[in-house]
Parts: sequence; structure tokens; C-alpha cells
Amino acid sequence: MKFFSSQITYFIANKNTKKNIASLFQFLAIVLGMILIYGLLFHVIMEWEGQQHSWMTGFYWTLVTMSTLGFGDITFTSDIGRAFSMIVLFSGVVVLLIMLPFTFIEFFYSPWMEAQSRARAPRELPPDTKDHVIITSFDAVTKALIEKLKQYHKSYVLLVQDIQTALDLYDEGYRVMVGEADDPRTYKKLQIHQAVMLVANGSDMFNTNVAHTVREFNKTLKIVTTANFHNSVDIMKLAGADHVLHMGNLLGRALSRRTLGQDARVHTIGRMGDLIIAEATAHDTPLVGKTLRETQLREKLGINIVGVWERGKFKGSHPNTVINDFSVLMMAGSLEQLRNYDDLFGIYGISDEPVIIIGGGRVGRAAAYHLKRRNMRFKIIDKNPERIKSENFILGDANDLNTLNKAGIETAHTVIITTNEDDINVYLTIYCRHLRPDIHIVARSSVERNVHSLHRAGADFVMSYASMGANAMYNIYEENDIIMIAEGLNVFSLKTPSKIAGKTLIETDIRHETGCNLIAYTCNGEQIINPDPNEPIPEDSDLILIGETEAEQKFIDTFSDG
Repeated sequence: MKFFSSQITYFIANKNTKKNIASLFQFLAIVLGMILIYGLLFHVIMEWEGQQHSWMTGFYWTLVTMSTLGFGDITFTSDIGRAFSMIVLFSGVVVLLIMLPFTFIEFFYSPWMEAQSRARAPRELPPDTKDHVIITSFDAVTKALIEKLKQYHKSYVLLVQDIQTALDLYDEGYRVMVGEADDPRTYKKLQIHQAVMLVANGSDMFNTNVAHTVREFNKTLKIVTTANFHNSVDIMKLAGADHVLHMGNLLGRALSRRTLGQDARVHTIGRMGDLIIAEATAHDTPLVGKTLRETQLREKLGINIVGVWERGKFKGSHPNTVINDFSVLMMAGSLEQLRNYDDLFGIYGISDEPVIIIGGGRVGRAAAYHLKRRNMRFKIIDKNPERIKSENFILGDANDLNTLNKAGIETAHTVIITTNEDDINVYLTIYCRHLRPDIHIVARSSVERNVHSLHRAGADFVMSYASMGANAMYNIYEENDIIMIAEGLNVFSLKTPSKIAGKTLIETDIRHETGCNLIAYTCNGEQIINPDPNEPIPEDSDLILIGETEAEQKFIDTFSDG
């Protein structure tokens, strides 16, 4: 009903609608006049031939003849009558069968269909639209961002330049507006002065132009752009962008952080204040074969084991979970607590073999840069001679065994697969897992739908380009931190809902109710890490939780204040 009313509104608001309707009525008046004149002449000729018919019969004959139905129940006997019949027939063909449909389509049907399109894909947002996120392009990153905005019930609008694309996206459930991204008038129609953030995620030149155009209308708006090249970052900031996300560097850093096989020491994934989220491999440590309860890590070190990775599968921190030789422990704690862990287990599993990076593009080079900052050795395999920069690069194809042997596949503890083709990444994951069943494999996925395929192929961790970018953008929107541990697993922060405030962890039973794990909360500027389950959660605090995407949504649905 609401959609139909919006169609009527757009139809009536069209400045040509009244003119079109008037033209349609003028044409109908001409047709009616012809029927009246032909009906009158019908009686004159019939009386001349000596036939008597009613006025209703005259109009009936006229309509039947003009519409070419020609029932044949009423006919003329003279040549004049037959000539008149031919004139009525030909004029009816032209007026009723040709001009009337054309006039109806031109003056009524086309404007109505345009009104339907404008209702689905408007060219201007209502004046009361506010606190919305404007997205200038649609791709895998912004698709994931829109899903996250929907999850937290945030308003957005997707700017689309092509009307048919806009209608297709509307039919898929997206809120769209049609307009040219380089036209200043478009942003006025987007109610830019009342928006909270704009995301420009096209080419570097496109993003620069958008940032420069938008900054003129709103001096305080958060403008977030993506950059394909490092040199574009400063230019976009000069154009007016507040945050420029170099996606290759962002993903490369995330992939490098998942390199755990050098030793059994903890490796930091992210921080929230004093809380550190880290991982450590259990390979060759005394923890192998024990359950989480038997390790007594929380009792001895204060560390909270929030989960265990097993070949890409995340297992919750159940006390009876058994630690295997290829398990990766995910833990949360303070810097001191994690250092105490290193003192006990950091001496195990030490290896100085280089990490193998397959793919020397922007992501691969970024991963190498961040590994170098950690003093970790690496070898980059690439088949493009122009990318061979130093002795750390190996020219060749990664599906060639000789090339992999030259890179050290037989002794390497980790391989990072960074190509932008998911099909190739799946192939290489299966190949490397076959060659080395014990090697640690970290893979990149360009689109989310291939994450599961890469896990099944044997990847220990998969980082999605789309989810990584969407999380970074949402962090800027909320001025908060969502740490993406792996695809579908996040550390996130929320205001303490009233349903939880004042209750203990035991009373709320968050872990069993939602699948999320509360690892800290912040109150009055103080962060309580791994809180006592018997202590009540203070009001006006911020919770820090870890959970998979479904668990995060379940927490919001279960405890949110609405």
C-alpha cells in the first residue's frame, strides 16, 4: 500500500502529468465527436435507403464498424451507404487501433511506468532523511558493509548512476537513489547536510572527485574512501577524505598476523584498550593432548582461552575441548598475562624457515612488509618478471613443484596465498595441503561465498577482502573497534544492555544463550579484563565480546534494548 501511494505521489508530482492527461482527454473527445457524427450520418443514409433504426442502433453500428468487429447484422444496400461504411472502417482503424493505443501509452502508461521506477529508485531523498550513510558504488566490500549496517539497524542509501541497475538492486532489497556521482546537485538531493558518513569505493580518481565535491557541502561529514595505490592516499586526504583505506595494505597486514608457525609464542591480532586478543600454536608444546580445563591457564596465568582453531574450524572454549598438535589457541588477556604465557611456552616449536608468500601483488607485498617488521623471513613467488625486486622474490608459477621447492615448501612452517583469483587460491590450497599436511596455510578470499570452499580445501585461516573492508568502514562509522579474527568471527564492543546491567555472567549465561564470550568490559574509564563471573556487570559500561556472526546477531536480538 505504501509503495502504491508513493507511485501516485510521483505520478501526480510530475510536471508533465497534467499536460499529458489533458492531451489524452482531448483525443478521447475527438473520438467521441467522430462517433456522434457517424451515428447521425448513419440515420440520414438509412432513412434515405428506407430503413428505420433507433439512435442506440446507430451508435452500436458505428462502434462495431470502427473497431473492425463487423458483425454484419446491420448493413447498407446502396453504394453511398457502402462508401460511408468504408470511411467509418478506415477512420476507425487509424483512430482506435493505431492512434488510441499510441496516445494511451505515450500520455498515460509511460508516465505511470516512470512513476513506478521513480518510486523504486528515486532521484531525490525525502527532506526528513537524516543520520544515513551514503555509498557511491556497489561491490563486494560495500555489499558486506550494507549487511552490517542492516544488522545494527543503521540507515543507508546506495547511489547508482544507471536506472536499470538501480531497479535491479531495489528488487534485491537495497535502498537506492539514482544520480550522477560527479554532479553537485546529486548530493543536495541525497540530503548530504544531514548524513553521517559517505563511502566512496570506486577507482582512485573517482573517489578523489567524490571527496572533493562532497566536502564543499558538508564540512563535518565523515568521508571514507578506498585506495588501490599508496600514492593516492595523500591525494584523497587533500581532496577532503577523513579516512583512506588502502585495501591491499589492510588485507596484507591481516594475513601476516595469521602467521603463527614460527614458534609457540603469542601473536597479537588486535587490541581494545589494555585488552589484547592473541593466538598461539600448540604444536610441540606440553599443552597437546590436554583439555582446556586441564591446562589451568586461567587459574595460573589469568588468561581467558576464548576458543580453539582446528584446521579453519572455530571451536568454543568448552572445558572439555581437547588441544591437538595442530590446534591454535585464541586467548584474551593483558600484556603481562600474555608475557607470562610466553615465558612458559615460547621456547617450543621454534623455526627460522621463511614464510612462503604466493603472489607478489599489492596484498602479497603488504604481507611481506609486515612480516619484515616482525623480523620474519619470507619468500615471494610470482610469475611476473616485473615484480621480482630482490633475492626474496622467486620467479615462477606456484603450481610448479620445482618453484615451490626453491621457495622451501618442504621446511616452511607457513604459506600465505594472496592472489586475487579465488579459483587459483582454492587450487593452490589443495596442492600445498597435499604436499605438506602439517603446513600452516593462510589464504585470501575476494568474495565471501568462497570462504567455505577455501576452508574445505585445507586452509587454516581465510581472510575475506570484502569483510575486512566492511569491518574497517563500520569501525569508522561507530568510532569503535571491531577486530576481525577471521571470516565470520569478530571481537566487538557494545553498550551494556539494560537486560544485562547489574547481573553476573552466571545469571545472564551469555555464552550458552548466544554463543558469544564476554572477555572484558569498560566502566568509568577502567577496563576489566576477563571479569569475575560472580561480579555484577555495571550499568553505563561497554561490553567487549567475541563471537561468530550468527552469535553476534543472536546477542543483539536477545539482549538489545530495541
